[in-house]
Amino acid sequence: MRDIPVGNGNLLVTFDDKYQIRDIYFPHVGQENHTEGFPFRFGIWIDGVFSWVFEDGWNRDLHYLPGTLVTNVTLINDKLAVELVCSDTVAGRENIYLRRINVRDLSGKSREVRVFLHQDFRIYENKVGDTAFFDPDNGAIIHYKKHRYFLINTQPSFDSFATGRKAFRNNEGTWRDAEDGDLANGPITEGSVDSTIGVNFKLDASVSHAFYYWIAAGASQNEVDQLNSHALERGPEKYFGETEYYWREWVNKNGTDLGDLSEDLVRFYKRSLLMIRTQIDHGGAIIAANDSDVTERATDNYSYSWMRDGSFVANALDCAGYPDISRKFFEFCERCMHPNGYFFQKYNPDGTLGSSWHPRWDNYRKVAMVPIQEDETALVLWALWRHFEKEGDVEFVKKLYGSMIVPCSDFLEQFRDAETKLPEPSWNLWEDRLGVHTFTCATGVAGLRAAANFAELFKDSDKAAKYSKAADEIVEAMRTQLYSVELGRFLRSLQSNGGDVLTPDTTVDASLFAVFYFDCFAADDAMVAGTMQAIKDNLLLTTEFGGVARFENDGYMRVSEDVTGNPWFICTLWLAEYYIAIAKTTEELKPALDILEWTAKRALPSGVLAEQIDPLTGEPISVSPLTWSHSTFVATVHGYLDKLKGL
Repeated sequence: MRDIPVGNGNLLVTFDDKYQIRDIYFPHVGQENHTEGFPFRFGIWIDGVFSWVFEDGWNRDLHYLPGTLVTNVTLINDKLAVELVCSDTVAGRENIYLRRINVRDLSGKSREVRVFLHQDFRIYENKVGDTAFFDPDNGAIIHYKKHRYFLINTQPSFDSFATGRKAFRNNEGTWRDAEDGDLANGPITEGSVDSTIGVNFKLDASVSHAFYYWIAAGASQNEVDQLNSHALERGPEKYFGETEYYWREWVNKNGTDLGDLSEDLVRFYKRSLLMIRTQIDHGGAIIAANDSDVTERATDNYSYSWMRDGSFVANALDCAGYPDISRKFFEFCERCMHPNGYFFQKYNPDGTLGSSWHPRWDNYRKVAMVPIQEDETALVLWALWRHFEKEGDVEFVKKLYGSMIVPCSDFLEQFRDAETKLPEPSWNLWEDRLGVHTFTCATGVAGLRAAANFAELFKDSDKAAKYSKAADEIVEAMRTQLYSVELGRFLRSLQSNGGDVLTPDTTVDASLFAVFYFDCFAADDAMVAGTMQAIKDNLLLTTEFGGVARFENDGYMRVSEDVTGNPWFICTLWLAEYYIAIAKTTEELKPALDILEWTAKRALPSGVLAEQIDPLTGEPISVSPLTWSHSTFVATVHGYLDKLKGL
């Protein structure tokens, strides 16, 4: 779990619940994690007694200052009779992470204090061949390898330091050296290295002492030297004032009328926007999540751009009035698109192809496969049209028409079975099965209708007619082939089991909300009503903590056989979208409002949403923050407010 990320689109720093830095991504959000998830420790020595803040005995309160990406962290140790109040931020225009540390005595007597800050860099995501050294010109510690440099300094200047070996033979690292209150001052170490610095001061009875700590990131020593000089000349406190002001202005810039939402929901809406922003790279990639803990169970992570997640996030940002971010995402999509007009499973933040488990060869039929989740291609077109409807920036979409819109639209129109008119089999949105999925079909309809609208906009009437016809054919095929009269609801899919035969999959899946959300069928259609009732009957949990599971018997990170699956925030909010769609009075909107309040209450104290929650304890599960969770909350808020105004 990552409780309080801070970043600027180039440099992202994340913390765990013990207030340890766990991830440092640079120069892309989500790409090149220079810690590999290993902790940077933070500790204090007082009158001969030492404690790291991750240890038992500390009361930790991790929050943000309201409406900002400046943290507000309080750490209290009753045994040591000391309070640490810390703030963290990343400068808006410069790649500098900064921390303000205020140490307050709670004992009522004068004391000798030493604060220790430990750095465990694994530059370029491995521990081999790093160097850490004390630079007398800057009075700073520098870690480097190839084109990555990290400079560590404090104001006032730190009093002691150590560089040394870690994770090698019996060497745990220089952080162990700090535990007796003294550091060995090793001036340089190469290989698998870490460093620790110490700041010493006398703390008078019942008063506070403040100092600043920062890490400058760059591609050369000259670059980090200049950043360090700038921090010293300006004074680190100015960065806190600037970033606090900037993020408050940013999150309030649109003056969105949030109607009758409670103060708590308004606060959480703004926190969600800020959380979304931390997960977006300066090059336009919208990253699913940056939480390296997941690698321990998956040998991979969520630090990729899935075009599905990105499209939903871009749409939420458009709803909230941040079209400039969405535009950069669509430009990123244009750069990533396959020449044949589709998108692969996922991409790295720099636009290179991400890892994948989708085969390009069908071992059963001995034929080539297109290794895609077709909904990702369709959703880019859907989100782009919704962006245009809101912004009317015809010049922008004109640039994308020939290069991306037409190739993607042609692909969607052609990637269909000639007999059934349904899309060819592809992987589903949960990435665990191959077939013709109802969710994929619904997004395909939305994508093709967007394509037809773009073609009409640019007077391309033949293409408009072709795309519109294909969308109508898919809707009709969904009615006749994906709807079960016997069950009174839509099937999850026609599943591919290795041959040419497709088997009806009757599993109830929360993603079936797509049949009304993407305007394939009216929300009050009996087919939709039956489908959504099945979701409520089978996936809406009756435990103390509630929420909607993804699908029946979902085994992903399942914590109990007593429930059908863990509740997901996005799935629960999809049910709210249904309540919004069918509401005829303001009173009928209350179930949707209840779900919005449920979501806000299930966030971490800092306001961060995970992917799932434990159905028995309410604790977060899997990665956090999940960008899609926050964006779905934002989009649902706007759906609620729009319906409220209409009523």
